[in-house]
Amino acid sequence: MGKIIIKNQEQIEGIRKSSQLAGNTLKYISEHVKAGVSTAYLDKLIDEYIRDNGAIPAPLNYHGFPKSCCISLNDVICHGIPDEKTILKDGDILNVDVTTILDGYYGDTSTMFTIGDISEEADRLIEDTEHALYLGIEEVKPGNYFGNIGFAINRFAKAKKYSVVYQFCGHGIGLEFHEEPQVEHAAPRNSGDLMKAGMIFTIEPMINIGKAKAIIDEKDGWTARTADQKLSAQFEHTILVTNDGYEILTDVGEYNIFK
Repeated sequence: MGKIIIKNQEQIEGIRKSSQLAGNTLKYISEHVKAGVSTAYLDKLIDEYIRDNGAIPAPLNYHGFPKSCCISLNDVICHGIPDEKTILKDGDILNVDVTTILDGYYGDTSTMFTIGDISEEADRLIEDTEHALYLGIEEVKPGNYFGNIGFAINRFAKAKKYSVVYQFCGHGIGLEFHEEPQVEHAAPRNSGDLMKAGMIFTIEPMINIGKAKAIIDEKDGWTARTADQKLSAQFEHTILVTNDGYEILTDVGEYNIFK
């Protein structure tokens, strides 16, 4: 395992600005997520908004990823590639995942959106996944173990009869897209490194109605789907460890995710 970077005040301010832009990008795109639009159209708008605000989209060409954001529908867990043929329709649930690079600093966040009337099962999954994220965030404070984030998330998810995806995790961020540590969303209590003020990382639980396992699309090498084609949901924030707790750097207030 590599070293976890403690950010200085200048770096924290830069990462905060990038994180706010990432959050505001999701707020902006929320007005355009509706039945009848393609995921490629949303990707184009996101790319333009990020560039208009003096930043660039981190996913574009990252290890060959072909688009500016990830859009993951229904049984897609993460890393969905926007395209022209995927048209949003009534009943869909989708995650939009945005990472910005502003003045060399990274901010990363994602949220769920719904289209029209969704099933009660999907509605509960989304509500519970967001709650799981905040249970994980509440564990962030100096001196606590990183594993307690995953322990809190997994305990809640299991009690609700969900499964937690174990093949993907949160990660350090700020100066690079992916830094140490890996932030597991299912972990033993009091495991892993200790958190220290100045650490910045994402928490981004992926919660499945069915089996936890993800299957990676062999054709595109990116799209991760549930093994049983059941629904998956994800929420993500970039978090700073402060002297007495945490700051959610990507929090830009409420906006409507239900369409």
